[in-house]
Amino acid sequence: MRIGLFVTCVNDLMYPGTGQAVVRILRRLGHDVDFPAAQTCCGQMHANSGYRAETMPLLRRFVNVFEPYQAIVAPSGSCAAMVRESYPRLAADDPALAERVAALTPRVYELSELLVDVLGVTQLGAEFPHRVTYHPTCHGLRMLGLGDKPLRLLRAVAGIRLVELDAADQCCGFGGTFALKNPDVSTAMLADKARHVLDTDAEVLAAADNSCLAHIAGGLTRMRTGVRAMHYAEILATTGGTP
Repeated sequence: MRIGLFVTCVNDLMYPGTGQAVVRILRRLGHDVDFPAAQTCCGQMHANSGYRAETMPLLRRFVNVFEPYQAIVAPSGSCAAMVRESYPRLAADDPALAERVAALTPRVYELSELLVDVLGVTQLGAEFPHRVTYHPTCHGLRMLGLGDKPLRLLRAVAGIRLVELDAADQCCGFGGTFALKNPDVSTAMLADKARHVLDTDAEVLAAADNSCLAHIAGGLTRMRTGVRAMHYAEILATTGGTP
């Protein structure tokens, strides 16, 4: 399968190791993975802030860049949800563009969807002998309906000790611009999430979105907890036991 990696802005600028991990996983399974250099932001921040006119050029660019691929994978539930859930609505006034979007969006997957639902694999040969807890981010949980797919992949990792996170379905308080516009509420939600993470005695907090992990990790770091935050793709790509 020819797969296009939609790395997303946050990963490209701040967490390139996550995109590299996705490539290692898929190539290990025998697939061709391309990183189209013309890709840019999906427009989620613009759209969520009400800037529809500024979103549309980014939408069109995404379609132009990723149309040739059999599958498009994103290590981000948030950005995958933007493309699948918001693009059809945003393109509705342009019939030609709407047709292209309708043909493309079913081929856009968050990593666990591609691995479990499309490729039919959960065992990736990973080894990670650490105590880990998993936070299911809001877009993955509520918009994409990922369910336990990331957890099924993590449970198959050799040596991992996966610990359930209390109130896992509660938002961490990031929410993109929400954290900037509502800092007091965001901080209170973060405090609750950090408390639940610490209750697990986990060494590592995993999630499907580095944006949420950055928010939670910021709180955990300021508290000097020693808990590391890792995108679950980086755990799945680890074969020697050390991230």
